[in-house]
Amino acid sequence: MNDQNIMENLLNNTKGVCDLYMHGTIESSTQNVHQAFSAALGDSLNMQEDIYSMMSGMGWYPAQQADAQQIAQVRQKYAAN
Repeated sequence: MNDQNIMENLLNNTKGVCDLYMHGTIESSTQNVHQAFSAALGDSLNMQEDIYSMMSGMGWYPAQQADAQQIAQVRQKYAAN
């Protein structure tokens, strides 16, 4: 397993943790539990951002720019709803 694979695994696992913490925050029944999940979510989102930034800096997570026509089509689709 090379460094890129390790970073991809870390990013995917961190995204999964963020999803779990988000649902925990939404579903919590008390303020204390809500705050605990919310704080953990914030920490996990920061970690996800750091991992993404490292991967992007190494060229391991290329971002594709959407062209203006694609953006206009999506806007029209959701503006009609």
